[in-house]
Amino acid sequence: MNVYIAEFIGTALLLGMGSGVVANVVLNKTKGQNSGWMVITTAWALGVFIGVVVAGPYSGAHLNPAVSIGLAIVGDFAWGMVPGYVIAQIAGAMMGAGVSYVIYKDHFDLTDDPGLKFAPFGTAPAIRNLSSNFTSEVIGTFVLILVILYSTGPVIDDGKGTPIGLGSIGALPVAFLVWVIGLSLGGTTGYAINPARDLGPRIMHQLLPIKGKGSSDWSYSWVPILGPIVGAALAAGLFLLLGTNGVS
Repeated sequence: MNVYIAEFIGTALLLGMGSGVVANVVLNKTKGQNSGWMVITTAWALGVFIGVVVAGPYSGAHLNPAVSIGLAIVGDFAWGMVPGYVIAQIAGAMMGAGVSYVIYKDHFDLTDDPGLKFAPFGTAPAIRNLSSNFTSEVIGTFVLILVILYSTGPVIDDGKGTPIGLGSIGALPVAFLVWVIGLSLGGTTGYAINPARDLGPRIMHQLLPIKGKGSSDWSYSWVPILGPIVGAALAAGLFLLLGTNGVS
């Protein structure tokens, strides 16, 4: 699979699950209405898992511009490939959010609150304080990227020099990482920690003919875009400062 196609498909799967679970929890008359934050964070984490399972063998499954930038800063990814990865990630995020809208269209139509109609697409702060919201996104992404940089592959040696991997189970660590970030740090902004995850669906909210939709809140959109990029840069900088030799 072409690396850019892999990033597109992996990110589409991630957002299909992520946007889908938010729609299931917040929209009217769904089977999962009002099922809560634990359901949302769990499905986002498992969405990361399936995206990584599909894209990992081909592109490394960044699925997030912050990951691509962080890896490029530490020298483990070519800067020349970053723009293509980012475009594929944003396009995949748009596709995933669009599919979740198609699935839940009847429930969008039955929901009156414009804020709830927006929730499956973009993030929004619980308390709107842009400096605090920005800091939350920086810290959440810092944790994400730092742990990814220190992660080692799920590989053992059979004693003959042949590495033996864990296959798809190797995608679980990053899923657990996203899950704990959501549970612990995500209550302030909805933990975008991924510019593509927010920008792509926000564009779709702007474009789709959603009945009774409100604003796409572009005045806030810079927070989930710049915050994760700054967080990734800080994590990569610390990683380099500590004198490591790159991702294992």
